Amino acid sequence: MLPSSHATRPSHAAASPAAWNDLPDELQLTLSREALKRAAQTLADHAELLAGEMEVGTLLDQGGPDALRLFAAVIRATNKDDFDCVGNA
Repeated sequence: MLPSSHATRPSHAAASPAAWNDLPDELQLTLSREALKRAAQTLADHAELLAGEMEVGTLLDQGGPDALRLFAAVIRATNKDDFDCVGNA
């Protein structure tokens, strides 16, 4: 018999939703915004990485590097002021 998923989760995982809800609304909003900013930066960075891999031949190039760089530029341009992170979200 396989162990229950609850038995394999760290003890702090069960408390996370309650801990989040206990945070003030402004802090929840700030942390959420920072998480979204980091996600956008990660997408842009990955697009650049994929474009580079296509250029050196690691991945099959079907016209993707320019499109990926454009995608990365759009993400960065629309979030230009948002990429300055606060805290460690």
